[in-house]
Amino acid sequence: MSGSFGFGPNNGGDDENPRDNSGVPNMGDFFAQFANMGINPQSLFTGFNNAAQNAANNGALVPVAVIRDVARKFLATQSEIPVGLGDLAQTEEALNIANTWLDAVTIFPATTHVANNSWSRRDWLDSSIEGWQKMIEPLAAGMAEALTHGLPALGQIDMSQLDIPELAGIQLPDLSALVPVMRNFVGLLFASQLGQAVGQLALSVTGAHDVALPIFKSAEARLLPQNIAAWGSGLELPEEEIRIYLALREAAAARLFSHTPWLAEYIREAIAAYGSGIRIDIQAVQRQAEDAINTGELDLSNPESINIAITRGMFTPEQTPKQEAALNKLEMVLALIDGWIDHVTSAAAESRLPSFAALSETLRRQRATSAPTQQLFASLLGLQVSPRKTRECVSFWNEVTTLADIQGRDQRWEDAVLLPTADDLGDAKKFLASTSVPDDLSGLI
Repeated sequence: MSGSFGFGPNNGGDDENPRDNSGVPNMGDFFAQFANMGINPQSLFTGFNNAAQNAANNGALVPVAVIRDVARKFLATQSEIPVGLGDLAQTEEALNIANTWLDAVTIFPATTHVANNSWSRRDWLDSSIEGWQKMIEPLAAGMAEALTHGLPALGQIDMSQLDIPELAGIQLPDLSALVPVMRNFVGLLFASQLGQAVGQLALSVTGAHDVALPIFKSAEARLLPQNIAAWGSGLELPEEEIRIYLALREAAAARLFSHTPWLAEYIREAIAAYGSGIRIDIQAVQRQAEDAINTGELDLSNPESINIAITRGMFTPEQTPKQEAALNKLEMVLALIDGWIDHVTSAAAESRLPSFAALSETLRRQRATSAPTQQLFASLLGLQVSPRKTRECVSFWNEVTTLADIQGRDQRWEDAVLLPTADDLGDAKKFLASTSVPDDLSGLI
């Protein structure tokens, strides 16, 4: 992904790179913006003081208009092929086949038929912006609260007592006046980076729900013909089979999200729980800065030195147990969603699509390094949904289907309390026994 929020570690890859719990979020790009511009502390404080006089935070913290503008500008630098009548006909055929096959392997009904079943990259981007904004707003709110909460304490630091020559003679203003400025800054920073991220995603998603997240108000299935062509480029496989395979995944995701309206709020709550746990210890930052300057690790007159110190996590607060629990909750539900889509797609197509094995392997390889959801959440939260976890969820759904049939499997999506935890994945039989209501309740009386 071309932009990075800088609030999490830059991890990547497969199972060899599990989530780094050493300290999320990382302040990274937030302060590096200033360092790279060569802004010295005095001018920074003065500029913020002046801006505070005119600051006003109206509406959402992360403005939709900014996200859309940044994303559109990014997309404008890329090729854009409009949707044609042939695309609509091919998509209609692929989705019809996909839904016919899915009827036999899930109890969730097909979503509402829509005439505009094919989207351009711009269509997907414009339609998804509000959903992204709503999902990410709690994280921005947590970061803004952490930063503004620490401003008064920062303003009380006696600069004359610090052994930092570069700060000698600087008089800190009443930083409480900067609260609205900092909130606006955080909101705009998130909006700008999210716009870049969504613009990048628009280049690769093959369907409306390819990100495997419930970000739309209604969950109709749609395909992006231009991206499907790019996805299958060089595979030397029948175009029709590629289209049907990706239509199966899209239609399966649409059915799941249409049937589980609670999922979007469940994911937002996990993100909000993580965001509310963000804390910035001003005194710890002060001590770290002093130590780094004394050892030569940090040179305040050198923007590159500041950037390196930030990247290495000098100003990274410790992750709290509450945040760890939120990330585990989020990782689990994302893996369960992706695993269910994989499982259902396999059940529907494995014996019908001659190229199914090759298509599945292509998806596995692409997802290990550049899965849309992986990219986004790695940037936002430092969250890596391990491909191993997704495979464990696929195996779990396979076993549940064998033990409890299709209906018993899909009924697990009725409510969050019916979903398994990470500890349940290894023993589906035990999980089903602990979460199922017996047919004969006489023994309970």
